Amino acid sequence: MSRVLVVEDEMNLARGLQYNLEAEGHSVTVAGDGERALELLLHPSGQFDVVVLDVMLPGKDGFTVVSELRAARQYVPVLMLTARGRPEDVLKGFASGADDYLPKPFELAILLARLQGLLRRSQWMRAQPAPAPQDPVGPNVGEFETFSFRDRDIDFGKLELRVYGNTIHLTLMETQLLRHLVQNDGKVVSRKSILEEVWGLHEDTDTRAIDNFIVRLRRYIEDDPSNPQHLLTVRGVGYRFVAHPQNSES
Repeated sequence: MSRVLVVEDEMNLARGLQYNLEAEGHSVTVAGDGERALELLLHPSGQFDVVVLDVMLPGKDGFTVVSELRAARQYVPVLMLTARGRPEDVLKGFASGADDYLPKPFELAILLARLQGLLRRSQWMRAQPAPAPQDPVGPNVGEFETFSFRDRDIDFGKLELRVYGNTIHLTLMETQLLRHLVQNDGKVVSRKSILEEVWGLHEDTDTRAIDNFIVRLRRYIEDDPSNPQHLLTVRGVGYRFVAHPQNSES
């Protein structure tokens, strides 16, 4: 039985979700605001398998909740409910550390499918031993769950980046962006293609929001983030990942 935390201040919606999730065999706890959600999630006994988190909450909003959760090194999967699926909310949610999003109003069947996908990923991560690093070649990197370059190992399945023996936990969206860049090693990837192919956003969106993710990834993978060697900016277009740079310039 999976433990689900529903964080929603509209009690009719919260109770409806609780009823339907319990009918699917889940154990459900409801929190009506961000402060209570963090209290439950960060308590030593508060072991939840997945969180359904509304953006618009009294007190601390959903963005703040997930940011504080990740800052506390709590990586429970979070499905964020956004108002009308606004791209700015979606990107802000991903930047905060959310794993998936669903615009309101939503169909129950879609929410259940999204939750099940997050639960399967969590169960897989707990069950699988860390795979041995492999040496991917060029475009076939998509077939591998790990990718190694210059004393750095990315474990896409476990959402981890190991740099000089230190392990950095990645959010699902950081991992997907990094995978997309690695799969296009040496090629220019536009901001627009990142929005569409990584996050499924097809509306007019301020693509500069991608820059915040790139800045964070540079802090993870670059020896000197102010002088990147692996994650290069192609001005006016997007970015280029270079696994083994020689005389690359950003």
